[in-house]
Amino acid sequence: MDKIIFAGPVGAGKTTAIGSISEIPPVGTDVACTDESAQIKEKTTVAMDYSYITLDDGTRIHLYGTPGQDRFDFMWQILAKDGIGLVLLINRDHPDPLHQLGFYLNAFADFIQDTGVVIGLTKSDISDKHDISKFQDFLYERQQIFPVFDVDARSEDDIKVLVHALLAVLNH
Repeated sequence: MDKIIFAGPVGAGKTTAIGSISEIPPVGTDVACTDESAQIKEKTTVAMDYSYITLDDGTRIHLYGTPGQDRFDFMWQILAKDGIGLVLLINRDHPDPLHQLGFYLNAFADFIQDTGVVIGLTKSDISDKHDISKFQDFLYERQQIFPVFDVDARSEDDIKVLVHALLAVLNH
C-alpha cells in the first residue's frame, strides 16, 4: 500500500489539504479544542485524517494526516509506519514558523531519511512576513535540501503539486 503522511503543527492545514484532493469524504477524528489550540481553531485532529487519491496510472495513494499537537506524537510513528514519504505543512502566519519547521524535521528525521519530504508553506495569503527564502536558508544551514512550495491548503492544484513533487523526489 502506498501511503503518504501529512504532518505539521496545529492549524497548518493538514485536514484541509487532504480534503482538497480526496476522492471520497475524508475520515477524520476532529474534536473540540480544549487547550491553547482553541485560540487557533475550534476543532483539532486527535488521531488521524484519512483518504486516498488515484494517480493517472491507476496507483491508489493513501493519505494520512497526523495530529498537530505534540502530545499526540505517539500517533506520528504509528501513522508513518510503512509510509512512502512526508508532506510537511508549515503555517507561515505563525510567530515562529522556522522553529516549527525545525521541530517537525527533527521529529520525523528517521522517516525522512528513509523516504523523502516536501514542504508546503500555508497561509501565505494571510501573512508574507516570512519570505520563502528564509525557509530555504534555514534548510541550507541545516544541510537539508528539500523542495519548498507556497501552497493554499484549500487548493486541489496546490496540494497535487506537493504530492507529485514528493513522488518525484522518491523516484529520483
